Amino acid sequence: MKYAFKAMGGPCVFRIKARSEHIAYDHAQAAHEEVLRLERRYSRYREDSITSTINASAGKNSVSIDEETYRLLNYADTAFKVSGGLFDLTSGVLRRCWDFRSQTLPNQDEVERTLTRVGWAGVRFSKGEVFLPDIGMEIDFGGVVKEYAVDAALALLKKRKVEGALVDLAGDIGAFSNDPGTPWDIGIKHPRSPEKAVATVQLANSALASSGDYERCIVIGDRRYSHILNPKTGWPTNNAPLAVSILAPNCLVAGSSATIAMLMHSSAARAWLSELGIPWLLVDSDLNTYGTLAGI
Repeated sequence: MKYAFKAMGGPCVFRIKARSEHIAYDHAQAAHEEVLRLERRYSRYREDSITSTINASAGKNSVSIDEETYRLLNYADTAFKVSGGLFDLTSGVLRRCWDFRSQTLPNQDEVERTLTRVGWAGVRFSKGEVFLPDIGMEIDFGGVVKEYAVDAALALLKKRKVEGALVDLAGDIGAFSNDPGTPWDIGIKHPRSPEKAVATVQLANSALASSGDYERCIVIGDRRYSHILNPKTGWPTNNAPLAVSILAPNCLVAGSSATIAMLMHSSAARAWLSELGIPWLLVDSDLNTYGTLAGI
């Protein structure tokens, strides 16, 4: 059964295998509510979200958090350290100077002023609370919550004993099947020809996340400026990959790994992904493909 809806900033689809259409629909509704719960909880667009509460208290006082929020912050801290500071949940404030709808670049002074509010290393958190040290700092869970929601929806569907499921939240995908002989075939979008697939992968009990400069960008002449901004410079990384896709046991790891690779030079990203030890695909600026998923 196919169940389509909108959440997490884009179109979402569940495909569920169950004994009947009615049963599958009931499972899909439960998974849908789990996705909406996480969106309500962590969206920076909602005044009643924990994200907005944390950001409104920046530089003033700490905010009480629950175990789930602590786990997300702890994961973000690990990703920050593993990436050498490239994965930074506080870098979302850079949207204040980057307006991708206007197709105009920010000036350097504006970028540098905004960068004074970026700095995960200064965030203090524990199992009970979190504190942002400076007024104007923000945490943006957008770098983790959609992927986390994929994993959470799949976990719920497994708990409900469905025969198999695919969860696609605006391009971040996870799947499982009780029949190992019937995996889900997924095409990876070509970064310059979206109607084509640059590769096809099979998901059985795994997740696939992709990141690329095609999602949002500013084009000036022959230069494309990606929405994926380096938290150290406030600008997209020069000679970064056009797109990166990661296959991993869970979507949270796949998504953060793809983002980190997009913040590196292509050659450095290829070396880092090779050391990571999970299947990957990278498309560079010359449309060359690399990685263990390339050519599949």
